[in-house]
Amino acid sequence: MHTNDVALVTGANKGIGREIVRRLAERGLTVYLGARDPQRGRVAAEGLEDVRSVRLDVTDPASVAAAVTRIEAETGRLDVLVNNAGVVVEWGVGIADLTAAHLREAYEVNVFGVVTVTAACVPLLRRSPNPRIVNMSSGLASLGLLGDLDSPFPTRDLPAYSSSKAALNALTLIYAHALRADGIKVNATSPGLVPTDGNAAASFPRGDRTPADGATVPVLLATIPADGPTGTFRGPDSLDQVIPW
Repeated sequence: MHTNDVALVTGANKGIGREIVRRLAERGLTVYLGARDPQRGRVAAEGLEDVRSVRLDVTDPASVAAAVTRIEAETGRLDVLVNNAGVVVEWGVGIADLTAAHLREAYEVNVFGVVTVTAACVPLLRRSPNPRIVNMSSGLASLGLLGDLDSPFPTRDLPAYSSSKAALNALTLIYAHALRADGIKVNATSPGLVPTDGNAAASFPRGDRTPADGATVPVLLATIPADGPTGTFRGPDSLDQVIPW
């Protein structure tokens, strides 16, 4: 069904991002594997059929523009954008020691980077008969879960990460409404607690989910049909799981 579809995945040279790339390629998509480091991107793409590495740093508008220009020249359109790149910057920083600089660093990737990439890709997505955007969020972004003081979510002490992902959730809803007339579906998902380089310093349990587990719902959202959902927050195990905003 998705043969000849074209996808771009940011932050994709390892972990969940690379697994998303691999699974989309298995489904017949041509996938651009976005990575800040070109060499790491090329290594990550080795052995994956119809996967093309592309230098893409979401904090560098010039690299984003160059990547999109290349995709346009080679394929003429984009069917799927997975905004996977993300950072956690405040490990070991207590709430009393949190500074605006921590928030700026997190928002630069988790929010502003998503806006930069999405804005650059919308013209190509509009050329697709079934355009989809998937934003990688987190349960730690859910105000509903954070508001439950008896749950573990408020105890994670990741205010820059949580608030930046909550902002990403808001953008997901705004984009879903604004791009609905173009047929562009925009959804958010949480991969669950997957041990990654990003949470290696976590003081809380890092979970036993694998990158394959974390990639399951992002791949499902990336391959929904033209009449699929938009403006939803799903995961981490199935599209039937609705996460409260």
